[in-house]
Amino acid sequence: MATTQDVRLRVFSLNCWGVRYLSQHCTPRYQMIADLLKEEDFDLILLQEVYSEKDYLFLKRALSHCNPHSHYFKSGVIGSGLALFSKHKLLDVFLYRYSVNGFPYKAFHGDWYAGKAVGMVVVNIGGMIAHVYITHLHAEYSREKDAYLPHRVAQTWELVQFVRLTSAAADLVILGGDLNMHPSDLGIRLLRGYTGLVDCYHATQNFQGCPDGATYIPQNPFTSKSELETFPNGIRIDYILFKGSATLAAKCDSFSTTMGHVPGQPFPYSDHEALSVMLLAQRQQKKQEEEEEEEAMASSELLANLIDTVNEARTEVKVGLHHMEGMRHTAMRMGIMGLALLLLEMLIALVPWLAVSTEQGFPRATFYLLGSLSLVTLVLTGVLYIFYSTQVKALHSTEEQMRLAVLRLQEQVTSRGPHSR
Repeated sequence: MATTQDVRLRVFSLNCWGVRYLSQHCTPRYQMIADLLKEEDFDLILLQEVYSEKDYLFLKRALSHCNPHSHYFKSGVIGSGLALFSKHKLLDVFLYRYSVNGFPYKAFHGDWYAGKAVGMVVVNIGGMIAHVYITHLHAEYSREKDAYLPHRVAQTWELVQFVRLTSAAADLVILGGDLNMHPSDLGIRLLRGYTGLVDCYHATQNFQGCPDGATYIPQNPFTSKSELETFPNGIRIDYILFKGSATLAAKCDSFSTTMGHVPGQPFPYSDHEALSVMLLAQRQQKKQEEEEEEEAMASSELLANLIDTVNEARTEVKVGLHHMEGMRHTAMRMGIMGLALLLLEMLIALVPWLAVSTEQGFPRATFYLLGSLSLVTLVLTGVLYIFYSTQVKALHSTEEQMRLAVLRLQEQVTSRGPHSR
């Protein structure tokens, strides 16, 4: 039973597409975003792809009156792009960087250089402690041949564990960002099943926006139409999720998205659509034993489904681990070849010293060229071997964590006995 009045919390999330010199109309779009945020007066603002600190500082100045508290999460080479603005004071801030994040030699994808991560802030909202998480997972560059699926699943697992292990004391948990996954994808099922987070799109009865809540739509002039050929209504890859606690009930009162254009403006805010939700939170009495037992019975089936989901995720991670081990072995073989060529060059260099007489001088230009190529091959393959070794260890660690998680979940199902049916 509720004991206090509702706390209304407005949350906004947007992938700003703020890659300077590559994204179109960056400066005017940031001005449009600032104007929108000042007008709407949100409690929490979660932004992704704010890759330039200058753009963050511009927004910080613009929102200093309505959202005076902010944090910019720095990571990687060019930065995580994560920025959070709040009407309420930030009590704690932390950043966790994902252990696997694509490949540095695929520069056009850029995810590795961004240092993808999850940022967490703790805020006190009228005596209610809220843990707010913001993240941006690895992009999906091909739906048919998704080479980064194991990386994204591993990132989701780390996100799940991070949220689960850091939010135990929270009254309210909020997670927002560009997850780069469709609603039915493995990662989303894993995230919702393991953390208990609720998708605002499914939780609200009052939705206004694109069909199916899509946030990457063909009507937006900035989107790649070739990526959406098989999705005429667009795709939903941006999310706001939430959950309450034993002493606080939370629900999503309304949820809306932008729709590919801004009235009176020549272009939209970004290549992604913005999300805004209204959350209602209310203190409640602790649940009685009978209610807790009913919930335990209802959750038995959810546990069984969660075991299947974790096993499926573990399989994907194993596929990625096998692929990464193969690439590491290839780098090792190439390194051995480069070392063998370098040693051969050194032996050839000794020929003039061992010969009694030589009628023709040694072709030094050829020697130096081949020697340089051998040395470069050896160095590059050595660096790649080290990189692949770190990825193998990270994926192996994730797979082991998933194995232990499955065992723990199976024990929970078994211990409930008749309740599991």
